[in-house]
Amino acid sequence: MTPDEIEASMLAAFNDCDAASCPLTDRQKQILLQVIEQIQGSCASGVSDIANPLDELTAEELEAFLQFVKSEEQSNRTWKVQLLNDWLLGNDSGTVQFIRQRYGLQWLNRVESYHFDKYSYFEDALKLRVGDRIEVSNALWEWVQEDGPCKREWFPCMVIRVEKISRGDDYSTNCVVRFFNGAEYEIQGMYEWNRYNWRWPKK
Repeated sequence: MTPDEIEASMLAAFNDCDAASCPLTDRQKQILLQVIEQIQGSCASGVSDIANPLDELTAEELEAFLQFVKSEEQSNRTWKVQLLNDWLLGNDSGTVQFIRQRYGLQWLNRVESYHFDKYSYFEDALKLRVGDRIEVSNALWEWVQEDGPCKREWFPCMVIRVEKISRGDDYSTNCVVRFFNGAEYEIQGMYEWNRYNWRWPKK
């Protein structure tokens, strides 16, 4: 879609909200239009690949932000949606209110799942959900050596099932992924012993 088409779609959505007796405030409309502009700007300039936005936070801010994200994920809520809802409704975001006040929507829009990979102590806090796009390594199904004939390669796929398996006090997470050629593959111990063999894709 062209920028004009996207803006026209947003304006039509605003009119639909009005017609459904759920009008948005001018501030809410402004926030949504700003998000669209920033998405377009990021795509056009490639800014999302330049730097990890989490590096821009101070040590204290980073710790508070990572704790917030982990808490939201453990409660089966998507952290970014929660923040945007707070902003649209004018709610206080608690310990991460500084993100709205100091960094804003542009920063929030730049944060992607793969940015968390840099913080190894945090990498398992983001839960996989059905519909997530990830990349998996060929080391899952073939013998890969750093100096051997088979090198590590990465293949894009989509998560189509996530299942937590309990065996007494022990548990593991199995995941079924679908490759873009239609093939499906089940990965056992997604977090427990196969974490090295999948990653969040870089856009």
